[in-house]
Amino acid sequence: MKKAIVIGAGIAGIASALRLKHKGYDVTVFEANGYAGGKLHAIRQDGFRFDLGPSLFTMPHLVDELFHLHGFNPRDYFNYSQKEVVCNYFWSDGTTFSVPADKQKFVQRASEKFNVASSIVRQYLDRNQKKYDLTADIFLNKSLHRWRTYFSWNTFKSLVQSGSLDINKTLNQVNEEYFEHPKLVQLFNRYATYNGSSPFVTPGIMSMIPHLEMHFGTFHPHGGMHEISQSLFRLAEKVGVEFRFNEAVHSIDYKNERVTGITTSSGSYTADVVVSNMDVFSTYKHLLKSAKQPTQILKQERSSSALIFYWGINRLFPQLDLHNILFSDQYEEEFHELFVNKRLHDDPTVYIHITSKEEATDAPPQCENWFVMINAPGNVGQDWPAMIAKARRNVIRKINQVLGTDIEKLILTESILDPILIERQTKSHQGSLYGTSSNSKFAAFWRHPNFSNQFSNLYFCGGSVHPGGGIPLCLLSAKIATEQIKQA
Repeated sequence: MKKAIVIGAGIAGIASALRLKHKGYDVTVFEANGYAGGKLHAIRQDGFRFDLGPSLFTMPHLVDELFHLHGFNPRDYFNYSQKEVVCNYFWSDGTTFSVPADKQKFVQRASEKFNVASSIVRQYLDRNQKKYDLTADIFLNKSLHRWRTYFSWNTFKSLVQSGSLDINKTLNQVNEEYFEHPKLVQLFNRYATYNGSSPFVTPGIMSMIPHLEMHFGTFHPHGGMHEISQSLFRLAEKVGVEFRFNEAVHSIDYKNERVTGITTSSGSYTADVVVSNMDVFSTYKHLLKSAKQPTQILKQERSSSALIFYWGINRLFPQLDLHNILFSDQYEEEFHELFVNKRLHDDPTVYIHITSKEEATDAPPQCENWFVMINAPGNVGQDWPAMIAKARRNVIRKINQVLGTDIEKLILTESILDPILIERQTKSHQGSLYGTSSNSKFAAFWRHPNFSNQFSNLYFCGGSVHPGGGIPLCLLSAKIATEQIKQA
């Protein structure tokens, strides 16, 4: 039986292992940490459970697909509930807006709240859907780096209608063309953060992201976000994938134009195929040091990172839901600080994720588990202890202002995750959450492909390569990468 090695047990690595096993390979996954899931990890602390990483779950069919692939009913192993409320938004002047998952309800409520004709809101959403329909097959389901992708009817249709994709405008420009109300513009600008970019730079094609949320829905996985990676990990073990934890890969070994295997902290292993789920920058800089480096790709701007406070809160906040956003009053300046000055803004946009709204056991009675995140620049040598201390004060001030509380008195327990720790724990260069940023209309084409141009049997998956970061795209990256690998 042919052997495949997967480097990294993040969600894309596990998905790649499952797909390779289905192709008939003997699969071993090597992971430097002592657990599976990568950024999709969790902790328990003082009676509270916290998901540490990604907090948005959409397109659950991509998870289900992996169970179906191996002949299992996913509902016997993994379950989730669709949310009727996508997100609650708060502004410092007291304005609030709850986004319903139902598209027609959203059109009606947004029209009433922001004094905009419902026809304009509907036209905007329809245009977003058109962008998705024109590009999904090319940008999300296939390799952008194989010529055969471009010789298809779908590609021809996209090229003919490329003017409707708004690639020569920024997301902010597109949103301002549709809406006069600055708060509605800000609400739709926020979707740039879904791939770690700035709405004032990223191209207008990114307005299709809200379509993904409204069309496919947002969900809460039973057991929390961590259960996504853990259910797939258990499935992989069930079908015979071997996992070797606490065994860091030191090099990808090769001869001429083929990789021959890997060397780890415990020894060397041969393989017919190697798939790297490690950040592509770290893969080249640490595992392929003497190989030819894709210099231009590795020099690209990185996506934003995150500063996250995990707080056990000694009170219930009925005005909050699973997903909540407290907006900055200086949104453009906030992104300028992040991407130009590499600093945290004094008035940050604050995201609060509370899984105890769905899972009562995630917090003690009459308490809530708050995942409090602000966008952060990548780690480029800043004075993080000073920045974190200042940011904590600013976050608390923002929460107190918007929610009318004294939140610090309610914090029973605290843990902090910053870009340095993200970089150290996940080998993500500079602690970036999504690999490279999408602050360019060519960003999708400049991402590293899911295969190696240098080695015929080396492949790549995960958020740092095509098609990008976030749970759905990571799962798609595994599919794109392994579809190029022959049956064993």
